[in-house]
Amino acid sequence: MFGEDQIAQQIARARETLAQGPGSPGGQSEPILTEAAEGRIKVTLGTDGRFERIKMSLSALKDGPEALVEQLTLAVNNALDQRTELTAANVPAPDMEAMNEQVARMQDASLQQFKDMDAAVRDLMAKLHGGK
Repeated sequence: MFGEDQIAQQIARARETLAQGPGSPGGQSEPILTEAAEGRIKVTLGTDGRFERIKMSLSALKDGPEALVEQLTLAVNNALDQRTELTAANVPAPDMEAMNEQVARMQDASLQQFKDMDAAVRDLMAKLHGGK
């Protein structure tokens, strides 16, 4: 029979495999500050990966819309690149196919165990009702 200890061991192995996988973004503990246009444009990317602030000097605005967009794009992309480097996982991803197979085996074994328990309960109920 597929016992409680065996289920616990399989779940522990599955959790261990998942724990070895890449973590969710979150390796960024401090906001990222980037600059462009010789410091006249500053972009702050928060620890959640969203922009907190874009600050520009008046002289950056005087460069014209095309230059402004180009320099702003450089600052934003630089911030995103830095975040990617900070939050990149340094471990290989878990083998999801193997995980799916392991979970399927657990599911099949659990289903069989429930069928066996159902049969045992039905047997018991039949004996109880038949014995009256």
